[in-house]
Amino acid sequence: MDAINQHGNIAKRGDLPETMRALVQRSHHGPSDLVLTHHRRPTARPGDYLIRVGAAGVNFADVMQSRGTYGNGPTPPYVAGFEAAGEIVGVGRDVEDPLPIGTHVIGAGPGAFAEYLVMPHHGVLTVPSGWSDAAALGMVLNWATALAALRPLGEIEAGETVLVHAAGGGVGQAAVRLARHYGARVVATASPAKHDAVRTLGADEVLDSTRPDLAEALTQVTDGVDLVLESVGRDTFGTSLAATKPFTGRVIVFGDSSGSAALTTHDLVFTCQVQVKGLHIGALAVSAPALYRSLVSELRTLIEDGVYPPGTPETHPLGEGPAVLRDLETRRTRGKHALDPSR
Repeated sequence: MDAINQHGNIAKRGDLPETMRALVQRSHHGPSDLVLTHHRRPTARPGDYLIRVGAAGVNFADVMQSRGTYGNGPTPPYVAGFEAAGEIVGVGRDVEDPLPIGTHVIGAGPGAFAEYLVMPHHGVLTVPSGWSDAAALGMVLNWATALAALRPLGEIEAGETVLVHAAGGGVGQAAVRLARHYGARVVATASPAKHDAVRTLGADEVLDSTRPDLAEALTQVTDGVDLVLESVGRDTFGTSLAATKPFTGRVIVFGDSSGSAALTTHDLVFTCQVQVKGLHIGALAVSAPALYRSLVSELRTLIEDGVYPPGTPETHPLGEGPAVLRDLETRRTRGKHALDPSR
């Protein structure tokens, strides 16, 4: 049964711990300054759910936050992470039609690298039936980002050529699958160790993302790209613009893992005559909730149709978070990685 606790929140009968294990970022000196510590457990505020975290997603944005390069990121010290799936164990006041205690959900909220996390009620999605918490990671960020970039922003059409950078990562892998599903020819870039995995996902051509003549290599496999999913930034942005078809081509920018692209002039943009659009899935969810809900609805359909399979992230104990982030930063990871706060 559920009960009202001393904070005025609905919670499972029985006491929740006052403290929890959490990874705290102590400075902006990178993943090495992320430490496992005991931290006070958060309390569900009005409009929030309290979640017992079953799996926390690791994203490149966590690396950027650790170095202070993520826009509007938190100021240290802070509990790191912002994507998690787990069980609802508390409901704050003012949550209309709350999901039942015990429901497993996925969502975003600061402080995901911990045993407990507070999430705004309007941002949670129920974990698909039969899926584990870890399997659902990526639904809110990776797959939603890939779908938004390809569909409402990228306006993908069957028969077009799509260039996916960083195709071995979480968003990249989702983008390759989705682009193929929507009938596109997929040209992908990734480090050589990830090429076989990217081909298995359906990429027609896979190029070495580290080769200095990437722009020339693209001209050998395509006479122009209709749509580019650009998440790398400085190392590939100029190449992306040059490879895109003039007038009709689109470049969707949703990250800068190699650093912001320094355009000393805007000549390249108007000379290439392409459309450049920005995407931040978290900001989109807040500023265009109807569009985000439509993306979620489409994701549910993709799940039902088997296009979006349950994820199989490589899962690590919570204390290994700093090492996982270092590997992500140096491109030594493949696909989705997660942290398990119970370990």
